[in-house]
Amino acid sequence: MKKLYILSLVLSFTVCFAQTNLKKADALFKNYSYADASKAYEEILQNIKKPSTQTLKNAADSYYFISDSRNALKWYRKLYEVQGNNLTDIYYLRYIQSMKAVMDYDEANRVTKEYLDKKGDKNEINRYLAQKKQMDSLSKAKSLYEIKDLDINTSKSDFGATFFQDKIVFTSARDTTKFSEKLYTWNNQPFLNLYVAERNQADASLFNETVFLPNVMTKYHEATATFGADGKTIYYTTNIVKKNKLVVDETKTNNFQIIKGAIVDNKLENPQKVFFNSDDYSVGHPSLSEDGEWLFFASDMPGGYGETDLYYVKIAADGTMSSPVNLGPKINTIGNDLFPFFSNGVLYFSSDGHYGWGDLDVYESKFLSDGSFSDPRNLGAPINSNKDDFAFIIDKTGRFGYMSSNREGGKGDDDIYSFTKADPVCNQTISGIATDRKTKLPLTDVTIMGYNSFSDILGETKTNFEGKYALVVPCGKNVKMIAAKPNYSSDEKIVETTLENGAEIPNINFELSNYDDLVVKKKGVEKVDVKPIYFDYDKYDITPLAIEELTKVVFIMQKFPNIRIKIESHTDSRGKDAYNLKLSDNRAKSTRDYIISQNIDASRIESAIGYGESRLINKCKNGVKCTEEEHLLNRRSDFIIIQK
Repeated sequence: MKKLYILSLVLSFTVCFAQTNLKKADALFKNYSYADASKAYEEILQNIKKPSTQTLKNAADSYYFISDSRNALKWYRKLYEVQGNNLTDIYYLRYIQSMKAVMDYDEANRVTKEYLDKKGDKNEINRYLAQKKQMDSLSKAKSLYEIKDLDINTSKSDFGATFFQDKIVFTSARDTTKFSEKLYTWNNQPFLNLYVAERNQADASLFNETVFLPNVMTKYHEATATFGADGKTIYYTTNIVKKNKLVVDETKTNNFQIIKGAIVDNKLENPQKVFFNSDDYSVGHPSLSEDGEWLFFASDMPGGYGETDLYYVKIAADGTMSSPVNLGPKINTIGNDLFPFFSNGVLYFSSDGHYGWGDLDVYESKFLSDGSFSDPRNLGAPINSNKDDFAFIIDKTGRFGYMSSNREGGKGDDDIYSFTKADPVCNQTISGIATDRKTKLPLTDVTIMGYNSFSDILGETKTNFEGKYALVVPCGKNVKMIAAKPNYSSDEKIVETTLENGAEIPNINFELSNYDDLVVKKKGVEKVDVKPIYFDYDKYDITPLAIEELTKVVFIMQKFPNIRIKIESHTDSRGKDAYNLKLSDNRAKSTRDYIISQNIDASRIESAIGYGESRLINKCKNGVKCTEEEHLLNRRSDFIIIQK
């Protein structure tokens, strides 16, 4: 029942013609008999070589308003070929939505970009880019929602479920009333009425449906109700009728109005029109906040941003209502923005003017502390499809609800679907930069990995050309972060994430050392680059000066866990050879023991041997006079890398 619920509801009865010509097709279109008009235009256009742009618009719109997207697209494409960039905003929108409805997404995006480029509206371009990015992200993520078509649906239109105590009230065109002989010429279906059904809490199915508040039912439309928390107050949508006759405006359109009443003994009492009703425009789709202090609704009243906008009024304790307030361009678009539902500080609504999956999509927007609403977010599949998805409601726990759709695979025109929603996955972002320890310059292509307490990997990413990274990890975890790059040392950090979904933990930075900066190479042998290890005279205890250099050895072994070394200690030639040999061996083993004490596995040190004065590196052997500096060159410890 596409566009029946967009508040452009016009009531006229079918005009029948024995033969079809253009004037008669136009009369059907003007009479809002879109089902019949579409057939008439299809027949006529087979014989018109150059139809006018208005005829193409009428033919396309006739199909568009009865949800025949494939045929609507055919004529919108013809119109586009004739008018090109002269298409108006609303016809661009309908053309694009028709493409999405048949899943021609690439072409729809191409035309969307062309349209936005033509408009040159930077805000609208930014909105498209942001919503496109969010949709791309949604398409890759697992949905929290599971939906199910309900057995209660019929071959007619069933939609607009709403909570009423422990039951569900919904809107339906099912042909079960005494007005079955009356058809709504827009789509040749019976008029809408409100029904109430019991709800099976186990599987969310609906059953035992009956007409809701029989004294409300008229021979025209009653639809989309909302209730006060106590179940005693109702607001609902109906046609404007006076003395059992439809009231029409200057365009011979019968508009919608909102009626407020009290429910007493399963009857409507004291029905009253809300003060912002008008014969000249429609208001409908009322939705009360849980506390009853806000009434949201849709309207095509003058001064809006598009075909149908969302508004709210504040309701005082004595029932007094404020003037209607438009929710503004962040929510409202050039298209139709409809079916508001406000729960737990979140506004859910449907729109065909945002950049969604096609036709009406369901969006959510959070109510912010400054009184505004956040940028709308598409709920993604399976809530949304390439068809109309609307009338979304969710219970206070956020675990289950109902929505409506005319998607493929349903039982009728519009169907009511139940859904369950899993707990949202709570994630946070850890971000920072990786730099070279020596040069302090950023490092690109550093692998950043996060692990949980069981060493299971939580996520992996790489730094960009600026050395920056951002890694998404679960909330409430101790995350072991490791940064690694070939030929560089690794670096580790422990980060504790909080329970705030979407939060960012910044400035978790890493410093990595280039292997080549930590070693010296001579004659094909690699050694850890350290200064001489100093010991007190005739001692082999580790001194503070020795620790300072040994820290470099420990560092490279920690940061390069595959490295294995052997330790060689040497003395100068002064003193007896045997004594120097033993002293150097004690110093080598003392050095080895210190390194092991710093949590370095002993198996990574192949040997620790003292060579005394047997491997001098200069002329200063026994009997040769040398300076202290020359002797110092021979008093050395080498940490030779035998595996890396």
